[in-house]
Amino acid sequence: QVQLVESGGGLVQPGGSLRLSCVASGSISNIEAMGWYRQAPGKQRELVAHITSIGTTNYENFVAGRFTISRDNAKMTVYLQMNSLKPEDTAVYYCNGHLKLKGRPTVYSYWGQGTQVTVSS
Repeated sequence: QVQLVESGGGLVQPGGSLRLSCVASGSISNIEAMGWYRQAPGKQRELVAHITSIGTTNYENFVAGRFTISRDNAKMTVYLQMNSLKPEDTAVYYCNGHLKLKGRPTVYSYWGQGTQVTVSS
C-alpha cells in the first residue's frame, strides 16, 4: 500500500519557523514531481510549492522568499522549510506526490492526510 505521511505541523508564533516532512512508502519505483498544498478554513486547496524529479522548484508568490521546498530521494522524503510565518499561513498542509509504482508504467497522484499549521500569538 502506497502512503504519503506528513509531519512537523504545529502551533508557532508569527515570525517563527516550522519544517514539514512528507515520507512516501510502499511499492514505489520512482518519485516524480512532488508538491505542498494548503487549505485554510472556508477556502479552496491551493498550491504552495512544487519540486520536480530533478530538483527544479517553483513557489507561489505568497511564500516566495520565506518557504523552501527540498527533497531527499534516498529517503523518499520531501520537506517544506517555512520561515517568517504569518497568521495567514494558518492552514492544513498537504503533500502531493506523483509516483511510479513497481511493475506499472503509469504515474499516479497520491495525497497525504495533512498536517495542521497554526500561526498565532
